[in-house]
Formats: sequence, C-alpha cells, structure tokens
Amino acid sequence: MVPLADAQCDIVAKLEFCNPAGSTKDRSALWILERAIGRGEITHDTTVVESSSGNFALALAFYCRMLGLSFVPVIDPNCNEATEAQLRLLCERVEKVSVRDTAGSYLKSRLSRVQELLGDLDSAYWPNQYANPDARDAHYRFTAGELIAQAGPLDYLFVGVGTGGTIAGLSHRIKETYPRCVIVAVDTEGSVIFGGPPKKRRIPGIGSSIVPPLCGEALIDQVEIVSEVRAVEACGVLVAKYGLYAGGSTGSSYAAVQDHFARHRPGARRPRVAFIAADRGQAYAQTVYNPAWVRQLRSEAVKASDVEALAVN
Repeated sequence: MVPLADAQCDIVAKLEFCNPAGSTKDRSALWILERAIGRGEITHDTTVVESSSGNFALALAFYCRMLGLSFVPVIDPNCNEATEAQLRLLCERVEKVSVRDTAGSYLKSRLSRVQELLGDLDSAYWPNQYANPDARDAHYRFTAGELIAQAGPLDYLFVGVGTGGTIAGLSHRIKETYPRCVIVAVDTEGSVIFGGPPKKRRIPGIGSSIVPPLCGEALIDQVEIVSEVRAVEACGVLVAKYGLYAGGSTGSSYAAVQDHFARHRPGARRPRVAFIAADRGQAYAQTVYNPAWVRQLRSEAVKASDVEALAVN
C-alpha cells in the first residue's frame, strides 16, 4: 500500500504489480488452479487452456510451470510485445488469433479458439476467468482482506473492470466491513460492459466486448468511463509525481479518481480513497510510455471525435 499526496483526498494505491507474476491476476490464477486441483479437475495430464489479453496468461504460465502443468494461452494482437515474448518463453505452445469479432475486439475470437482447443485436446481444463466463482473468491479472501487490514476504513474504492472477478470479490468483502464505502467501477471507452457502444480498444487489461457474468455479481455504486487518452495521461502523472510505473488500467483507475473528485468536491472531511494498481508499466514501454504511440493514439481519437460530430450534425 502506497499513500499518494493529494489536495482533496487521502489516497492509497494497492500495488498488485508486486505479486510474483506482476499483476492482480496472480490472485485468481493461483486460487483457480489450487481449487481445481483439489476437486480433481486438474491432474498432471491436464492441459490448461485460457483466453487472455496478457496478465492472466502470464500468471497462469508462471503458476502452471511451478506446478508442472502444461498451459496454452490464447492471445491477440493487443497483447504487449514484452508479454507475448515472456509467454513464448514459459509455454511450449501459444495460440494467437488475428480476426476481430463483431464488437471490433478479439475477445470472442479468443473464446472461440479456446473451445476448439478444448475439443481437440485429450484432457483439458478451461479456468474461464470471466465466470469462474473461484476468481471472485480469490479477491474476496485475499485482495480485500489486505485492503481492510492495511488501508481501511475506506470511503471509496475504485476498481478497473475487465473480467469482473476483481470487483465482484472486492465489493462484497468491502461492503460487509464498510457498508457506506462507495464502490466505483472504472471502465474504458469502447467497452460494452456498462452498455456503451463497442469500438476499437488498444490498451489491454480493462474493458470487454462481452458483459462478463462475474460483473453482474458485483456491488457497484457508480461507474466512471475513462478514455484511453486520459488513461495514458494519468499514467504519466503517476510516474512524474509519485514514481509509480504502472500499466494502462492503473492509469484509468487513477484518472477516474481525479475526474470523480473534480466533479464532486469533498466536504470538510477528507475521504479515504483506494484504487488498484493492477500491473507494472514495463509491458507498456512500447505503447503507453512510447511518445510516438501516444501521438498516434491522440490522432486517432481526434479523427474519431470528428466523425462522431459529423454523424450528429
């Protein structure tokens, strides 16, 4: 837990990128594997197969290697180069889809390939991070437990949403302990989770082209939608002001904190606010922290805005 100096709030960042494989996905990956092994759903002959934009695949690759299990990740072009290179070192086989789905993303294409692999392999297990209750329970037990012990009491908790497991687990445990804590779901433009129109997304780890079942189990009070340009700006602030070199979803969450309290000024009492720093910045060196990539992102955002304005007029 790292406190961040702020004019309006007492902010603490929970550095989930300090986990062994580098992200909050360590929690769900290890717990899902442990539970499945305990139930006999995974044996040493089982191949684990999963769709991931990066972090969950890295976590599964790490823990499967430690447990002596075979793992086949299904990734897409939005997976960072560094992440893909690491996966190819850890896994004998990596599947990469290249066809966008009807929502303009790759998630449905990845899930389709997962189903094909499950049918082809003799003994396979799909963790299904989008619907597996063990993913939710990992964050209920461990992530939330640490927040309560080290950062509470909390008035606000901001959580980036992708598969929904993190916010589902956190929200229930935090609400049980601090019923008045406001749970703010952070999503990105182009994600359909909260009913927004689908469009091309470039930053992995946040947002989705489907509504994950676990997200429906979360206790959400408010939703903040953050543009990818705004997320990149916030990543820059985190590095420059606090020395935190974090990934795109962390930038989205920090931007959501700042945007929320810019609109809703706190009263006399400074609120206690926490957000999740989900992964490290190293994997984003060629994207979020690359000036040329950021210029291209800004240019595409301006063009898209101009097209939308013409359509309205």
